[in-house]
Amino acid sequence: MGRADTYQRFYRVVRRIPRGRVATYGQVARLAGLAGHARQVGYALHALPDGSDGWEGLQRSLLEAEGICFDDRQRVALSRFAWRKH
Repeated sequence: MGRADTYQRFYRVVRRIPRGRVATYGQVARLAGLAGHARQVGYALHALPDGSDGWEGLQRSLLEAEGICFDDRQRVALSRFAWRKH
């Protein structure tokens, strides 16, 4: 499986995350059938083309518009906002 195919698997999982929820990179990798590849999820999201939802500032704005809150250390409370898909 090539990098492009792997990234597409990650993107399909990310698109399934419900509005108002977040998922960890490890969770995305596991749901894509690639447990243990959390770092590769980060690479895939970083590789999104300019203007996509991969931009950090844009992604944060979209999450905040969905009601996701960030703490003073710029973290999301997974206990409150995590997507519970297993």
